[in-house]
Amino acid sequence: MSKKRKEEKQKASTRKLIGIKDIGEASLVTYDQGELVYFLVKPTNISVLSEESISARIYSLMTVLKGMPEIEMCAYNSRENFDGNKRYLKKRMDEETNYIIRQLLEKDMTHLDNIQVQTATAREFAVIIRFRKENEKEKSRHITDVAQKLRDTGFTSKIASHEDIQKLVAVYFEQNVTQEVFEEHDGDRWVIYGDEGV
Repeated sequence: MSKKRKEEKQKASTRKLIGIKDIGEASLVTYDQGELVYFLVKPTNISVLSEESISARIYSLMTVLKGMPEIEMCAYNSRENFDGNKRYLKKRMDEETNYIIRQLLEKDMTHLDNIQVQTATAREFAVIIRFRKENEKEKSRHITDVAQKLRDTGFTSKIASHEDIQKLVAVYFEQNVTQEVFEEHDGDRWVIYGDEGV
């Protein structure tokens, strides 16, 4: 087997392991679960809305979701979770005998607390449509219909781009929400193209 075919087989087997056949411009294609189109849904600034307005929007979105049983929802963190780091710092503070080091650890803990307070509401939501055997015309009509219904609820939504889907996959598999650019293949950022053998 040629070197190129071996590399292709390794890439394919990794993708197959996680069930992803391809990440297109606006969808994620799986091996056995169909093609997934993601709508990223964001509420408008609810901190300035009245309780009645918030309830009305939630009810409106709930009606859309109930009226379209094929829709799936996904909620995920859009910011890093610092709980593990905070537990580690607490443990280190309890063990540390050097006063100056303990003070530095306390400052680190305060810094993490401040970041977490600023990003406390950093949850993002996606509405997912799963296509199995529909043709392109049916898909397009259905996507347009869902987009319109989401707009009617008063929520801002957009179809997830290739980069958005990469971020979703990275959050799901790695819990990585801080990386700016997501790799097509694991380790891509370390490869120097034009170097020997690449």
